[in-house]
Amino acid sequence: MSTAAAPGVPLSVLDLSPVASGAGASQALRATVRLARAAERLGYHRYWLAEHHNAPSVAGAVPEVLTAAVAGATSAIRVGAGGVMLPHHAPLRVAEAFRALAALHPGRIDLGLGRAPGTDGRTALALRRSPAGPRGDDFTERYAELLGHVDGFPAGHRLAGVRAVPADAPLPPVWVLGSSERGARTAAALGTGYAHAGHSSEADPAAALRAYREAFSPSAHRQRPHALLAVGALVADTDVRARELLLAHRLAEVRVRQGRPAPLPSPREAAEHAWTPAERHAAGQLPGAVLAGTGAEVARRLRELVAATGADELLVVTQVHDEAERERSYELLAAAWGPPGR
Repeated sequence: MSTAAAPGVPLSVLDLSPVASGAGASQALRATVRLARAAERLGYHRYWLAEHHNAPSVAGAVPEVLTAAVAGATSAIRVGAGGVMLPHHAPLRVAEAFRALAALHPGRIDLGLGRAPGTDGRTALALRRSPAGPRGDDFTERYAELLGHVDGFPAGHRLAGVRAVPADAPLPPVWVLGSSERGARTAAALGTGYAHAGHSSEADPAAALRAYREAFSPSAHRQRPHALLAVGALVADTDVRARELLLAHRLAEVRVRQGRPAPLPSPREAAEHAWTPAERHAAGQLPGAVLAGTGAEVARRLRELVAATGADELLVVTQVHDEAERERSYELLAAAWGPPGR
């Protein structure tokens, strides 16, 4: 069976910087930089870093810092946030950070923006420093403010004259992150790219991407829709090993869902774990799709996913305990997928 890629559809990486059991978060961050170098060598199109706070299972809390580190350690691959959780941050600060990154690494930086808190309420309070809590869904207002710091505000606006520096650097291409048709329609209305969290969402990705394209309204920053689809993938040399990696992934996800997150277990730890009935039930209810198998099998299923959704690009999320084995997963997938348009 052919493993040629879907025509014109590149593979990219979404890295959560997973913390492996027996290791520390600092080690996870350094592993992210090493994996980014490998992804560039293997031909991946872009490398995105996530924002998660107060989570012992992932080390990626500051995507702008990791974006700078990864861009500085690579030379050609696109790098960016997947994404910055805009409800937590002043729009001016986000515009400044990503204009600076664009100035330092011209033509290589992306800005993905998240609408949801992405953390627990207490941590959100610590990030926002507002005892009143969030003001509801003010993402569109915040995004308009971010653009105002780049393109300028109308005369008489309360923030008129406040510009994000460096003013001679462009704002990188923007994607709105989402896990439902609501997020897709937000991206469409704002005229941004859309990145669907298919690795963690229960929503039908085909419906979300269709809603985005049908409602897309061109903007000054993007004339045509562009949809990224994030999907979990665990690739190994054998099906047996892929299933072992998947079991470890499921144990980690179950712990998160049950409110007791912990570093990513090894396949051996997962195999030796005494699963409770509640854990087994939770494992069967996990949202999102994680494809596990050999390179040929996962590539085949990814091609089917592209055909069903019309995704312009795939963001591959690979949560594996061993750093070398995680890199091997991306290597096997790249070899099976082949260059876009082959």
